Amino acid sequence: MRIILLRHGQSLGNVDELAYCRIPDHALPLTELGEQQARAAGATIRELIGEGPVAAYVSPYKRTRRTFELLGIEAERVVTEPRVREQDWGNLQDPVQQEMLKHQRHAFGHFFFRLPNGESGADVDDRVAAFLDGLEVRLHSDEQHAKTVLVVSHGLTIRLLCRRLFGWSIDLFESLSNVDTCENRVLDHDGTGWKLDRPFDQWRDSPDGTVQLPF
Repeated sequence: MRIILLRHGQSLGNVDELAYCRIPDHALPLTELGEQQARAAGATIRELIGEGPVAAYVSPYKRTRRTFELLGIEAERVVTEPRVREQDWGNLQDPVQQEMLKHQRHAFGHFFFRLPNGESGADVDDRVAAFLDGLEVRLHSDEQHAKTVLVVSHGLTIRLLCRRLFGWSIDLFESLSNVDTCENRVLDHDGTGWKLDRPFDQWRDSPDGTVQLPF
């Protein structure tokens, strides 16, 4: 069994933070570079999928759906999955307030800090746990479900998917950096458990000393 985690291509919000003030987060489009990244990633993802069928679970945000379209992947099933969407920061954002919140969140901790009218990292963790529980049941018990799965999602959500799957500590999660736009991580099941193909970059050592295993 294999799960391929892919972050969306570069979006307007990645290059213009003021875009969040006038466009809902879920409606932010890919940039021209983001579209190029998604097309280029198609060959890599097809190689990772191999010859067998694939099931795709895609965040409902515009940038993730467009990324999947541009991959050119023919999946046997494509599910728009809200539980792998981006962390909710609220509605249209005020730039002054958002800058203040980012500083508060960094000091407080990305996992527990709750955004006003939005989610904490812990909220995202809960919904990705529910997604993973259902997915693992289907992978192990549904003979009709493809054993290779592609998840097109977002940076923080991908980190939390791995945190839940491997039981990483919150300290370790908060020490990890997001993957780059259109970067992937691959999870393979060897019959005894899931293995990560390579670690995430870390911007600091984990305060509790834990490391990214298994890989």
